Amino acid sequence: MAGDKPTKDPGKANQRGAARLAAVQALYQMDVGRAPFDATVEQFKLFHLGKEVEGEEYLPADEDYFKQILDGVRTYQVKIDPIVDNSLVEGWPVTRIDSTLRAILRSAAFEMLYKKDIPARVVISEYVDVANAFFDKDQPAMVNGVLNNIATTFRADEVK
Repeated sequence: MAGDKPTKDPGKANQRGAARLAAVQALYQMDVGRAPFDATVEQFKLFHLGKEVEGEEYLPADEDYFKQILDGVRTYQVKIDPIVDNSLVEGWPVTRIDSTLRAILRSAAFEMLYKKDIPARVVISEYVDVANAFFDKDQPAMVNGVLNNIATTFRADEVK
């Protein structure tokens, strides 16, 4: 009918956003609960991505992108952590910050460093949105600042 709004089909961008959020949750689970990588990936594929969990409806997520983020953080963590450390306040290494923030910053740093096809501003915006899902204004502002520092160092041509 005229005037009716079409229902939105979650596009690729929304599916990637959902994959980012799920990746942060999975990294948190692996970090805090010491859950094994493969078991965590399978659990999220079976029970979280695009499902209803505890009354919350999860958006359909790009499963491949979800796994790419997890694989990337796991593979490159020894390179990612010092970069995040250098962007944090002195005396607060990535291992000392909140586990959720750590998962957000590691995921975002992976994308910033290894997914050059995704614009830096998109990575920053997406992960600030993820931070907003978990925290009030201080932590998302910190995420924004850290990611801007990383972008300025590694993608200066994009963030002038």
